[in-house]
Amino acid sequence: MSPTLDDHGPMETWCTEEGPGPGIFRTQLGDQQEPISQLQRWCCLQRGCAILGALGLLAGAGVGSWLLVLYLWPAASSPISGTLQEEEMALSCPGVSSEEELLPSLPKTVWMLHVQLQRASSLVPVSFRIKGEDLLLEVQVQARPDWLLVCHGGLNPALGMRICQSLGHLRLAQHKAVNLHDIKLNRSQQFAQLSASLGGLLEEAWQSSTNCPSGRIVSLKCSECGARPLASRIVGGQTVASGRWPWQASVMLGSRHTCGGSVLSPHWVVTAAHCMYSFRLSRLSSWRVHAGLVSHSAVRHHQGTMVEKIIPHPLYSAQNHDYDVALLQLRTPLNFSDTVGAVCLPAKEQHFPRGSQCWVSGWGHTDPSHSHSSDMLQDTVVPLVSTHLCNSSCMYSGALTNRMLCAGYLDGRADACQGDSGGPLVCPSGDTWHLVGVVSWGRGCAEPNHPGVYAKVAEFLDWIHDTVRVR
Repeated sequence: MSPTLDDHGPMETWCTEEGPGPGIFRTQLGDQQEPISQLQRWCCLQRGCAILGALGLLAGAGVGSWLLVLYLWPAASSPISGTLQEEEMALSCPGVSSEEELLPSLPKTVWMLHVQLQRASSLVPVSFRIKGEDLLLEVQVQARPDWLLVCHGGLNPALGMRICQSLGHLRLAQHKAVNLHDIKLNRSQQFAQLSASLGGLLEEAWQSSTNCPSGRIVSLKCSECGARPLASRIVGGQTVASGRWPWQASVMLGSRHTCGGSVLSPHWVVTAAHCMYSFRLSRLSSWRVHAGLVSHSAVRHHQGTMVEKIIPHPLYSAQNHDYDVALLQLRTPLNFSDTVGAVCLPAKEQHFPRGSQCWVSGWGHTDPSHSHSSDMLQDTVVPLVSTHLCNSSCMYSGALTNRMLCAGYLDGRADACQGDSGGPLVCPSGDTWHLVGVVSWGRGCAEPNHPGVYAKVAEFLDWIHDTVRVR
């Protein structure tokens, strides 16, 4: 599996570094290997000079001991983890500050029970969560340690919708009031009420109180997402069991798989814009979305769902694949089950730090030579790589924009590949899975120092919600 374009014919998109500026994308025919760039030769030459300089210090006993520990001990150890590789590269790659890269990167959120949001506002920092079987809405205001039940009144369905979206859900399923007499409360339980004077939404002033005058509190049910009812793993292999990734979709043109996709709701699937751009002259009626599949050999028994509307991001650039996302509106809704479901979007201000273990899945090529595509859905774990490192001169030389992120290994052990484009990069938060990236592009498949590049879904939340609401 390696970041790619569509799997329709041998056409691919690659990134090469021709100098210190942004990478240059080009489309080429065939499965040719790309020549080594001048920048790569420069990086390799610089490393070689550094090693020769170190060897020149072998006359000193202290330096000799240091070299012995540095070069012999790791060779006898277990394979270097993605995090250690990143730190090692940060120390040797020009233009990357080792001090900056080695600082611990901690999540900015604290996830408790069903906490799904850390919302930083210019007015009042507010966090929300939906708790318990009664789906009671709780709010944490101004970083106070206690969670407050929300009194009913002033919180309408429109605000409930905004809260659900901020938690990573696509829509609000139910908004109702629950009588305080019907639930068990701690004596110390406090409440929050939304001030109606400011007229805002999530940035409103929340007033805390020891009681709830209305005698009713808010219960919110958001659209279901991010759960895996059949999440058993196959030990020692990469073939995916049915239901492991229920949001995985196959976007097909006629009977041919072209790209992956992720189910957001019964009517909506997100994929890569370049998948649609490559076949923009195709008839809309030729597109189908298949969900709940593991093997493409079963497609003949699975008619798929027709696409009603293809909506690429209006700022998508075919030159550098910026804004590489598209939404597919389905003509008929998908039937959710144990094997078909929705993935959660990232919550507002939710941060997955570098080194986070995430998963990418798809039916793309399973070897770097692009000689074999998989009939069975494959997956692999890939750690997130900092954008600062990925944009360094030894990797993509500034080709990544703010709408992109990197994931993979610096030794190239695993990656997405041609045919995986548009598919999901998902990261867990507790038992809930969030769509962090969409497979977009990269240099080769599993090439050292060239991890996969993904469209950063967190940058497209407003566009996704606005598009779905308008439609």
